[in-house]
Amino acid sequence: MAHDETESDADQEVASEDGEHLAKLNANLAKVEELSKRLVAAMGQRTPADVGLQGPGQDLYMKAGLAYWADMMSNPSKMLETQAQYWGQAMAHFMEMQNALAEGKMPLLPDDDLPSDKRFANPLWRTHPYFNFVRHQYVMGSEAIRQAVADLEGLEPKDKHRVEFFASQVIELFSPTNYFATNPDALEKAVETDGESLVHGLENLVRDIETHHGEILPTLADPDAFEVGGNIGTSEGSVVYRNRMMELIQYAPKTEKVHKTPLIIFPPWINKFYILDLKPQNSLIKWIVEQGYTLFVVSWKNPDESYSDVGLEDYVEDGYLTAIEQVKEITGEKQVNTVGYCIAGTTLNLTLALMKKRKDKSIKSATFFTTLTDFSEQGEFTPFLQDDFVEAIERQIDQDGVLSSYFMSKTMSFLRSKDLIYGPAVRSYMMGEAPPAFDLLFWNGDSTNLPGKMTMQYLRGLCQGNGLATDGFELCGETLSLKDVTVPLCAVGCMTDHIAAWADSFRGVTKMASKDKTFILSESGHIAGIVNPPSKKKYGHYTNPDVSGAAEDWLEAADYNEGSWWPRWEAWLAKRSGAMIKAREPGADGHEILAPAPGTYVKESKAA
Repeated sequence: MAHDETESDADQEVASEDGEHLAKLNANLAKVEELSKRLVAAMGQRTPADVGLQGPGQDLYMKAGLAYWADMMSNPSKMLETQAQYWGQAMAHFMEMQNALAEGKMPLLPDDDLPSDKRFANPLWRTHPYFNFVRHQYVMGSEAIRQAVADLEGLEPKDKHRVEFFASQVIELFSPTNYFATNPDALEKAVETDGESLVHGLENLVRDIETHHGEILPTLADPDAFEVGGNIGTSEGSVVYRNRMMELIQYAPKTEKVHKTPLIIFPPWINKFYILDLKPQNSLIKWIVEQGYTLFVVSWKNPDESYSDVGLEDYVEDGYLTAIEQVKEITGEKQVNTVGYCIAGTTLNLTLALMKKRKDKSIKSATFFTTLTDFSEQGEFTPFLQDDFVEAIERQIDQDGVLSSYFMSKTMSFLRSKDLIYGPAVRSYMMGEAPPAFDLLFWNGDSTNLPGKMTMQYLRGLCQGNGLATDGFELCGETLSLKDVTVPLCAVGCMTDHIAAWADSFRGVTKMASKDKTFILSESGHIAGIVNPPSKKKYGHYTNPDVSGAAEDWLEAADYNEGSWWPRWEAWLAKRSGAMIKAREPGADGHEILAPAPGTYVKESKAA
């Protein structure tokens, strides 16, 4: 009897578990049905294919195809040899796998023969015959594509660079980790969660498509985890001036005395300034104030279509020059020190050249963070700076009045598609994970629009025409050149910067007429190399007082220094910042305070 009762209890427990699984399955199916309807509706929002940036690059594909066939006709043996080599490797590997399975073995290629890739960290990529085979076939196919492109002849260097870029995008797209049937992590999680991970993934997919009006753009960070002025961008200060282009923030002093000469930071207007004030422990703004400086930071307006006619001249006149005059008036000083970051550094060069023409000596020194001024080499942006892409951008601007933040975000993401597109998509859509609470990625997604006129001036005149570094760039009634930049300057490049390659930044510095030049090369990239506080002791930097000649020669003779470049730059700045005086408080001497930092413009959402 006791035995029968035990069996009955066990049967009831199994039945209960089966019932729970069935209920869970039915609930998930109901969610899938609802989400599918939303997905269809969201996809219907997609912009028509004939607008904006849809379809640029057709001429490039035609050129590449013609080059391929011309090469094959003139040298068919080379092309056939490449194809035969790939098929031979693929078939040999397939036969090895078949024989191995027949013998109960796994004599596949050793892992040492494959490049390290965190996407393939799951042990099943090594131990399971199916995934091991798929992984090796992907590696061989990728190498075959790279080799075919490398062997192309008859293309201009820029066109070949672009073909290489698009080939790399194809390789990333077809990674087996991007597809559910060939991703062991996603398959395992789906089994472990009874399919609930896939339901969450579909929810994430529908949310992103609805947010981006029919386009798939993964959400990189939890949008509810951060609040600008709440838990990021919290340094104490006040908005002391505002116009249609910018808000000027004066930060509250943290020392009893400060250097006499005030400092103004001009951040890029492609993103928002609080990258320099994410958290107290890595805030450059907070650190500068703590070193004893009266610090002002410009927070740019996020433009809408009414700003379509705003050009670089407006940024110079109503941004830079106005900010400088306001700071001089507030502090009572005749000169200021300045910092320009990325595109704001490029425009600071334009401002310096214009002030030279006007005999205005208000700027005592200039610092450039990851700044390009000589665009003779376009690096990773080569695919996006050719006429077909620029013309497509111009069409989108003609329609919207601004270059939408959506296109800027997408372009930047494709430069690092593995980390900023496919990786987040896999985690969100296949694994069903929520976006992480990561402040840097939150900031990265908080991008801004660009005024139409300014965008085309930058792309046509500076990037394509390279006017500032060559024959001069026409602006504000003057012809401006790097030869007009004569103030003491310090430039900081970042070794792995994929946006402003350090060697290109260095080349521009060598063309400036200043006799007092310093160049510092930080380890890491466009953001991490700049936001590199001394407390972390993470990235070092290189120095060499001879800022001339070729970049590679400068680096070969440079000294490596442990730790952040911030203290080295501050020592340089201190020598050009005057004596110590009583600290200045925002609002002193009757100057109006308009709002607490970080101000109002930085909190404006994307306008288009």
